[in-house]
Amino acid sequence: VIYLFTPKEITQTNHLLPSDICKIILAILLPPLGVFLETGCGGDLLLNILLTCLGYIPGILHALYIIFKY
Repeated sequence: VIYLFTPKEITQTNHLLPSDICKIILAILLPPLGVFLETGCGGDLLLNILLTCLGYIPGILHALYIIFKY
């Protein structure tokens, strides 16, 4: 079987799931935790930790961007 789309693209919708709502709440309280739950340990997490150290609001904005992007 050859797929033209990856399984994530097939099931991707614009609806918010309960897990997304939990990630958004965690992103507001502790931005790196929200990014970690969405993307794991990688460049996005390191960037978010840096942004959060430089200012809490940039960390929150980046975390929300990552959550809504994926």
